[in-house]
Amino acid sequence: MTERAQVPGPAAEGGKMTIRGHLRELRRRMVICGVVFAAAFAICFYNAGTIIRLLTDMGVRYGYQFVYIAPQELLMVYFNVAITCGVLVDLPVIAMEIYRFSQPGLKPGEQKSLLWALVFGGMCFVVGLLFAYKISVPFMLYFLINFSGDAVPVTASISIQQFLSFVMTVFVIFGCVFEMPVVSALLARLGFLKPEWMLKYRKYAIVLIFLIAAIITPPDVASQVLVALPMVLLYEISIALTRAFYQERLKEAEA
Repeated sequence: MTERAQVPGPAAEGGKMTIRGHLRELRRRMVICGVVFAAAFAICFYNAGTIIRLLTDMGVRYGYQFVYIAPQELLMVYFNVAITCGVLVDLPVIAMEIYRFSQPGLKPGEQKSLLWALVFGGMCFVVGLLFAYKISVPFMLYFLINFSGDAVPVTASISIQQFLSFVMTVFVIFGCVFEMPVVSALLARLGFLKPEWMLKYRKYAIVLIFLIAAIITPPDVASQVLVALPMVLLYEISIALTRAFYQERLKEAEA
């Protein structure tokens, strides 16, 4: 654990925080995150019906009909939606508490890089969610319900729990995927990642991206390509950012 300077109070010895002081501070920040999550969970559970209607409307417009096949299923859907949304609301608070906890042990340049990564990482996550909501999920739903056409006379009556699990999984996946440039830039700024490595292993990375897309998407080529292409583009952006931030680190080292 890194040492923190100039921490007043009984937890400090010689101007440095003791292990007990670190643990107390960590507990305090965890309590803050827990309180925010509890409040966000309560608010999201109260408004779960509105959130569920917003998500199911994407399927209704393509002809999906939703049912629940167990007495407790709808209640569990409310809990799952509230928990997922509560975690998403709590993420910025968690990120800020992590930054504040680690800030005294970081150099000024590292503090700036970490803060930049947290801010732009949050923005990229939101962009990923919007991309999934506006493009990926509607396309997947349209393709899947029209896959068989009139060849098989069936009606799409989907379990509400399975549908929302699918939609929220896609949201989280795209939110995390859009973090790739920020994570790459941060690792390059800290000296853990070189642009030459990303260029050298680009073809293997592209193959891995399509493999991951095949695993996390429904078993159809269109959905896999729709997921893989943004990931490839983000990888290319990551290379450019990694080169820029790594060059900046080299200039600072020479100075």
